Amino acid sequence: MSVSGVEGEERSDFSAAESKQIRQRSLRLLGSLVRPLRARVILTMTVVIVSTAAQVAGPALIAFGIDRGLPALVDRDWVPLAFAVAAYLVSGVVGATLIAWYTVLTARISQAILFDLRKRVFLHTQRLSLEFHENYTSGRIIARQTSDLDAIRELLDSGINQLVQGALYMLFIAIAMFSLDWVSGLVLFGALVPLAILTRWFQKRSQKSFRETRTASAQLIVQFVETMTGIRAVKAFRKEKRNEMEFGGLVESYRVSNSRVIQLFAIFDPGLVLIGNVTLAVILLVGGLRVAGDGLAIGVLLATLLYTRQFFAPAQEMAMFYNSYQSAAAALEKISGVLEELPGVPDPTTPIDLFQAQGRVSFDDVEFAYKADRVILPRFDLELPAGQTIALVGSTGAGKSTLAKLISRFYDPSHGTISLDGIDLRQLHPKDLRRAIVMVTQEAYLFSGTVADNIALGKPDATRDEIVRAAQAVGAHEFIELLPGGYDTEVNKRGGRVSAGQRQLLSFARAFIADPVVLILDEATASLDIPSERLVQEGLQTLLADRTAIIIAHRLSTVAIADRVLVMEHGIIVEDGTPRDLIAGTGRFAQLHAAWRESLV
Repeated sequence: MSVSGVEGEERSDFSAAESKQIRQRSLRLLGSLVRPLRARVILTMTVVIVSTAAQVAGPALIAFGIDRGLPALVDRDWVPLAFAVAAYLVSGVVGATLIAWYTVLTARISQAILFDLRKRVFLHTQRLSLEFHENYTSGRIIARQTSDLDAIRELLDSGINQLVQGALYMLFIAIAMFSLDWVSGLVLFGALVPLAILTRWFQKRSQKSFRETRTASAQLIVQFVETMTGIRAVKAFRKEKRNEMEFGGLVESYRVSNSRVIQLFAIFDPGLVLIGNVTLAVILLVGGLRVAGDGLAIGVLLATLLYTRQFFAPAQEMAMFYNSYQSAAAALEKISGVLEELPGVPDPTTPIDLFQAQGRVSFDDVEFAYKADRVILPRFDLELPAGQTIALVGSTGAGKSTLAKLISRFYDPSHGTISLDGIDLRQLHPKDLRRAIVMVTQEAYLFSGTVADNIALGKPDATRDEIVRAAQAVGAHEFIELLPGGYDTEVNKRGGRVSAGQRQLLSFARAFIADPVVLILDEATASLDIPSERLVQEGLQTLLADRTAIIIAHRLSTVAIADRVLVMEHGIIVEDGTPRDLIAGTGRFAQLHAAWRESLV
């Protein structure tokens, strides 16, 4: 039985076995985070133990001063009282100093854990395959990096302090109580029974409630991110009202989840206060009767009352710890689920180096299925010689982009082998693979930064001269020079300062400077108008020279530059030949070409 991060994202109700598995997964993650910090943790625990002991000594010293110091004043003996006062002051100073040190130490530990966790989430989500990102929305990944990490930060910054200090405080107070007066200690010990019952009740009911809260919070973030990302479609299709209703429903679910948590606290917190007050009253009654019968010193009674009050104060603070703990535990569950997702396209354990790649791509008995019952590409063989330009055409859903993604190793075949120059793609080092094969997609994504930075993405160590030559080669230099800052012009998100055609030329320059032996153009000109397409076509002539190229295109004008055309239908290659031969025939490509020519009239 396995609960994946994607599956667990949609659920808050788990069976006992699944909950155990999730807890174990979270504990493994927590252990891996804390293990490198063991020395700091040991030092911090030593500091908090000593500081807690210094704080707990206060009431015992008061009892000593009252029961020993005050009677000694009758004989003008100031030593016992002076000792009690001095010891009380020293314990106060030591306790305050160590608490300050402890606060600094815990802050450093928490920041180190958060730093490590943020890096892990970011790096791991980058390593995961395309399939994961297609199933796991960007909003959920953002929730992992924001609200979930914030919940863990809140626990580390304050919750852990409350737990550790509170637990040690209660333990030391119990020891001090039994040392001063075992009868009062037994009364306090008896109060632990209803306290444990109340705490266990709260823990069992709050765990599910906090999971529901984290799930609802993630859904809110997902809805917000997707709405803002697709704001143009929202405006175009007047989806504001529907989004408002959907978001309102999610907000209501979040409100209901939080209300359940608040209701639990409305019982738990007053219950702690009630148990503390009853215990204090019993100790006062029993102790007062014993003081009246000379069975207990009044200083000891005062100390036990102070200890009792102090004993339940951390218990109330620990109620707030449960708030932070349950939120953080639910967040850690979700983060651990993402971090335990395995890449669908794993790196090879013993990669084979690729020397002087030529660009020959071979499909040997290849089959691909997203799921066992959903075959996209039935088994086939295919040979793409080095230096050949191949056009993939066919109706939408025919499997063209899937074939391209297999060559790029965004996916691995379900059966068979895809090789580059005779080497299985699964055996190539990722750096060699990405250097040898580059895909240019329909959406020419530009990152924040300058035009030069975006071109240099294909070769991070490229010089300015190399960047300019790449732009000149694909016909992008002229429009870049007209930009306000030329190559140093800052582009907005997704390249908002340049047109669609210009973005595509920049992506071609990026591919040109990378100089791959295999270049894949996946609908690279589909979103362009005719003038922009002609501009891009000129850049294509240079870009495709002396390399293996796979062009996926609906526009047959792009296909004209190909040496070979593969026509696909339902995942099967139904035609294979030169553009001239296929046009002269009566097959599917000839029909497509005739329809395209008629559309131009």
